[in-house]
Amino acid sequence: MTSGNNGASTPEDDDPFGYLYADGQANGAQPPSGGYGYPNTVNRVRPVGQRQYGQQQTAPYGQVPQQQAPQQGAYGQPTNAHYAAPETFPGGAPTTQQQPYGGNGGGRGRGPNTKGLLIGAIAVVAAVVIGIGVAMLGGDDDKDAGGGDASATPSAQQSSEPSPSDTSTEVTEEDLPKIDAKALSLSPGITTATDVKGAKADGGIYLNGFNQVGASVTWNVSGIPKSGKYTLYTGYSVPGKDATATLSINGTPSTTPVGMDNYAKAAEGDYAKGWTQTYNWVQLNKGSNTIKLSCEQGNQCDALLDQLWLVKGWVK
Repeated sequence: MTSGNNGASTPEDDDPFGYLYADGQANGAQPPSGGYGYPNTVNRVRPVGQRQYGQQQTAPYGQVPQQQAPQQGAYGQPTNAHYAAPETFPGGAPTTQQQPYGGNGGGRGRGPNTKGLLIGAIAVVAAVVIGIGVAMLGGDDDKDAGGGDASATPSAQQSSEPSPSDTSTEVTEEDLPKIDAKALSLSPGITTATDVKGAKADGGIYLNGFNQVGASVTWNVSGIPKSGKYTLYTGYSVPGKDATATLSINGTPSTTPVGMDNYAKAAEGDYAKGWTQTYNWVQLNKGSNTIKLSCEQGNQCDALLDQLWLVKGWVK
């Protein structure tokens, strides 16, 4: 008696339950040895992913099964949808699974080095901030060294065209000494008077007689807060024509005269309309200083003197 499983080409294997029927038994059908009621050649159902490549599939009735070549699949995916059962491999099914690529943590690969990128970005920002700070701190070094440099300017500087309105607009610095002409030390021949109106000194008092060579007035000024640059203002009146005088600071004559021009545009001989002011840039010492206006040879000194005052810095 032949075995019930005579190969994939025998028709009795088409019905796995043929041994239960009379005609099947007549044809030699036998109960299967696999335990499921199917011939041994029938593939067993396997969980997904446990079947491997190279499984020979059961061919249709009357055909020889063919071995299929693996198909190329996407990266990380099986190359063929048909798998061989684990027991078809020599030694049985593999006992371990291959670790996924890059896996140290739940199957996720190593990401970009974000920590290194963050440190680099912070370093760039810090470099920019430091560069800006250095540029701001060094900005003052680019200033013009000539602006306000006393060494490049004479000790006294004369204004070319001061106006009568300069007193109220320019004297804006901290309070410094101011003196009426009557309180100055006077040389012989200079007297006080009030006949000409318009003097700004207390009581309208001014000095007369300055228009002769050798005449002088001296201001022994104290209270200078520090050594440096100051502006000396002189109040005066001229009779419709320009006048000049010599300025000395602490005994040293200045190369720049006191220019008492007819800035008020007064008519000739009209002292009352000729009141105005002029200024000189001077260098003074801290504490006490001596300021002297004198009528020397070469000066045109026909002027009435009113007041003297100081302003901090070189201003107009």
